Amino acid sequence: MIISRTPLRASFCGGGTDIDQFSKSHQDGGKVVSLALDKYIYVIVNRRFDNKVRVSYSALEIVDDFENLSHELVREAMRVTGVTSGVEITTIADIPSRGTGLGSSSTVTVGLLNALHKFSGHDASPKQLAEEACRIEIEVLGQPIGRQDQYAAAFGGINSISFGTDGVTVKPLRVSCQSEICEQFTLVFTGLSRSASDVLKEEPEDPEDKLSRMRKIRIQADLAEEYLESCNLSDLGLLIGEAWEEKRGISSSVTRDEIDLLHQEIMSVGASGAKLLGAGGGGFFLVHGSVSLRKDLNLLKRANKLIPVGLDNKGSTIIYEG
Repeated sequence: MIISRTPLRASFCGGGTDIDQFSKSHQDGGKVVSLALDKYIYVIVNRRFDNKVRVSYSALEIVDDFENLSHELVREAMRVTGVTSGVEITTIADIPSRGTGLGSSSTVTVGLLNALHKFSGHDASPKQLAEEACRIEIEVLGQPIGRQDQYAAAFGGINSISFGTDGVTVKPLRVSCQSEICEQFTLVFTGLSRSASDVLKEEPEDPEDKLSRMRKIRIQADLAEEYLESCNLSDLGLLIGEAWEEKRGISSSVTRDEIDLLHQEIMSVGASGAKLLGAGGGGFFLVHGSVSLRKDLNLLKRANKLIPVGLDNKGSTIIYEG
């Protein structure tokens, strides 16, 4: 039996600039500054007594041929690793994994690859895991997504991740205030979810305005990197609020009335900044404020789930082999 543990992620700034259409055409490429969370997706791979494939997630599949699996990520990860029969695969998530804005699909893919490679007797590097996950999601399955989630999940830590024609570069940031980050940043669930692919597929009403906003978001990533390395969390909190204002104008599906109302309520109790994570349409807000803010967030009229930000510095890891 093999068990992999792979972190979800929260991005401070730069989301969307990791999509090839932007990163490979912009002179400075794309950049995302993000952290890996101490909230995980676990993948369990165990040998069966027969040659069938059993996959358990929110549904259950038992097939004679892996090609018949409905779970595309499992099917393609099995193809890449060569583990194609006689296994049971189970995924378990700390946080419900669809439409949360935490990069869950890519986290699943990275975790699957890590566990299946180990099951076949091979150790895969973070770089290999991220590259293979990108190939599966973007090139094979044609998802209109970026490349930040796969690298954040594979590497862990707080990183500045750059994207361009020369590929992807992961720069671990030297952040001496990790405990303060955990105290001052909180995840607030909107109670809503929406597929990132559905949001990203939507055509902008004004392509020129979108491009202008994306360029500003790219600049904000440079500032986020600077603020993290200097531990200027106050300005970082204000910056994520500015990033949300740019992002929410990209397309009509990024936000909706319920999300805007929750944002107003979050800001009204003393947050310095808040932005919706992921492509938009639902999921979690990343919120910054003083240490006492969480107590005030609990006073919101609606019962939104609060999750304190915690850091993972290991990335995708094999936690059991036996």
